[in-house]
Amino acid sequence: MELSTARFCCVLLSLFTGLASGLEITSTGQTSIEKASGQSVKLDCQFTLGPEDSGPLDIEWSLLSSDNQNEDKVVILYSGDRAYEDYYDPMKGRVHFNSADPKNGDASINLAGLKSSDSGTYQCKVKKAPGIRSRKMLLIVMVKPSKPRCYAEGPTEEGKDIVLKCIANEGTKPMQYSWEKTSDSKVLPASAVMDPMGGTINVRNASASASGTYRCVASNRVGTEECILYLNVSPPPNTPGIIAGAIIAVLLILIIIAIILFCCCRARNRKKYEKEICNEIREDVPPPKSRVSTARSFTVGSQRSSLGSMSPSNLHEYALKPQYDKIPSTEEYDRPPSHAPLPPPSAAKMAVPNLSRMGAIPVMIPAQNRDGSIV
Repeated sequence: MELSTARFCCVLLSLFTGLASGLEITSTGQTSIEKASGQSVKLDCQFTLGPEDSGPLDIEWSLLSSDNQNEDKVVILYSGDRAYEDYYDPMKGRVHFNSADPKNGDASINLAGLKSSDSGTYQCKVKKAPGIRSRKMLLIVMVKPSKPRCYAEGPTEEGKDIVLKCIANEGTKPMQYSWEKTSDSKVLPASAVMDPMGGTINVRNASASASGTYRCVASNRVGTEECILYLNVSPPPNTPGIIAGAIIAVLLILIIIAIILFCCCRARNRKKYEKEICNEIREDVPPPKSRVSTARSFTVGSQRSSLGSMSPSNLHEYALKPQYDKIPSTEEYDRPPSHAPLPPPSAAKMAVPNLSRMGAIPVMIPAQNRDGSIV
């Protein structure tokens, strides 16, 4: 009997302790939320207070770290009847309390302009001594696919395997791709093999009927994007003709180079030959004779011949001719014969009889040209 009474007292004490705290979180909504980037979300956290909760009210929202080694990040805070909404810089200006006065039992927050970095586990902790309660929620921010890029890989020729690719650089996994033909029969080629996860479609042994317009759609749980590709399957090129044309072009280039080299060598040899002929002609030409030396030799020789033909009896007559006692100057020698001074006619007539009387012998002096040579 005493044991039963003691157990009853313990049960009453435990019930009284639970009622004494009074603080409870009453939100019963989903604890996992998926949203697309750019959207807004409300994280619900409603609570009630008991008459025994007399301490100051503190509300704290934290983004829990996935690594136990790192600290949790406080996102928003309410303490001392004041809200601190710009507490976390990455969410500055994007996070606010849902109620203007959280003391009324609404500790919920609104987060706008969601980013992929906002994903994580959030904890709402309400403290009012002596009660403390908390609630956790998982937020997954999904990014819809970015506009994919469509292109054909490899040569788009008949008889070849053509691979069509569709790739979206951004987007939350898992992501799926689907292909469809939007022109002609709107049916994919019979030999086409599609990979929904990789975003490729392989058209084996492609034919001209595979040409047309294709559309690829990339999708995940929060959105879709698409791209358009026009495929033109061309006939195979004329390989032998291309090779023959390339060979002919190379030969023509070689011939042109050979002609240019031949012309250059020929012009060079001709110039060298002309230079050698010019040098030979210059070596064969004798140096010009001096007029002064020729004139002097002629004058001395003529004087000697004249003196040799004279006898002692006519030497005084020769001495009377002053014009033959000196060597003519270069100016006198260069003067034309028509300008040479002539002896007076009376002197010439008187000289011949006088010489004859004195027994002089007439001597014929050979004619000379302008440069002193005997004609």
